[in-house]
Amino acid sequence: MLIERIYDEDLAQASYLIGCQANGTAVVVDGRRDIAVYQDLAAKNNMKIVAVTETHIHADYLSGTRELAAATGAEIYVSGEGGEDWQYEFEGKRLFDGDKITVGNISIQAVHTPGHTPEHLSFLVTDGAFSDQPGYLLSGDFVFSGDLGRPDLLDEAAGGVDTRFEGAKQLFKSLQEKFLTLPDHVQVHPAHGAGSACGKALGAIPSTTVGYERLYSWWGPYLAANDEQGFIDELLDGQPDAHAYFGRMKRENRQGPAVIGERAPLTELDKDQVAAGIAADTMTFIDTRSANEVHTGTVTRSLNIPASAAIATYGAWVVNPETDKNPLVLLAASQDHAQEIWDHLVRVGIDKVAGYVTSIDGLPTTTPALVQPEDLAEVDAAMILDVRNRTEHSAGHVPGAHQLNGGRVMWHLDELPTDGTIVTYCQSGLRNSVAASALRRAGYDIVELDGSYSAWNAYQQSYQDASSGK
Repeated sequence: MLIERIYDEDLAQASYLIGCQANGTAVVVDGRRDIAVYQDLAAKNNMKIVAVTETHIHADYLSGTRELAAATGAEIYVSGEGGEDWQYEFEGKRLFDGDKITVGNISIQAVHTPGHTPEHLSFLVTDGAFSDQPGYLLSGDFVFSGDLGRPDLLDEAAGGVDTRFEGAKQLFKSLQEKFLTLPDHVQVHPAHGAGSACGKALGAIPSTTVGYERLYSWWGPYLAANDEQGFIDELLDGQPDAHAYFGRMKRENRQGPAVIGERAPLTELDKDQVAAGIAADTMTFIDTRSANEVHTGTVTRSLNIPASAAIATYGAWVVNPETDKNPLVLLAASQDHAQEIWDHLVRVGIDKVAGYVTSIDGLPTTTPALVQPEDLAEVDAAMILDVRNRTEHSAGHVPGAHQLNGGRVMWHLDELPTDGTIVTYCQSGLRNSVAASALRRAGYDIVELDGSYSAWNAYQQSYQDASSGK
């Protein structure tokens, strides 16, 4: 048996290829939309992908299940659990608790583990060449290394009302009746790692075991004591802000993401054509440089999506393909670099890219406005906007600042003043540069706090030290 983990650092997301080496067939679980990685991996191991499935209706990225099936002819399997409101709307075989997908000698059994979402499945994997008992669990967003899938996303991003409480109860029951009844040696392979917004304290290690989580997880003592209320209280406390684009991912993944098929290689565009498109607002320029580089000068009305950071996440913060109809022009070092950026963007449904340029020379430029921490008090600001998470804001913030997470800003413009200057900041400046670029493009007068909260806090500390004679 072959189990390969394909990890996307951008979205902190793991998908899996499970293959039977005896007969050369494989299944992909929780695949993403840029599917070449799975096709290449199967070819490398002389395998054919014959089945594709997913653990649940994802909120943080667009599923590649339909894309892979269209490219390979593989059979689609999706959850049939969760009730009428949680049914997939595209064709595929429905899996219920106890159902199995068989790939050669390998048996992959669906286990209904609701809580993160009502339809959620985990997959028990048995390598029939060695044992008649399962040795592995693909846990999806149910159990992570050191944490659990959050049950509040349906409230935060999908329009639910107080579904988090029922979800938390379901998680407790799923752990009690499904997870902790497994042998301690069963290896657990989750769908996310550290950095994902699908939990609040995910570990960075790629896998764990049932026994390890039973003994050392934060939730273990609550299950051992049958303390459901204590479990619920700790589970729901301190969850991070959910990105607004999660709602779009939920809808599209339930309906069935559009199949894009083979994408033609991106071409380098003529600078005059791009300049004309920017002037006419028929193209949107994506400056992929770092925040520091952008603040030395950037293309007018461009969006800053740093290529060195979480391209898919930050792209989905500022580009909504449901409303933003302009094709994108990418700043890229080469054709290969442009293609790599595009691969990341299609993972969140940002498909419409016209091409790329290799520099901003010859294009209309502007220099984003900055204010130094020591000069902040002199700015006549209509609002000081903190685009960090609410937990960061609670730990300390610029006095009077309004908190609105960068991943939610463009969906909550009603919270912002329509006139006057808005001073924005995050922790170090990266997230702020992304959000500020989108607000500028939307017509707001934005001044960024140089160095963001870290610089402001350091200035305050040095001022206090100087005042006290230290």
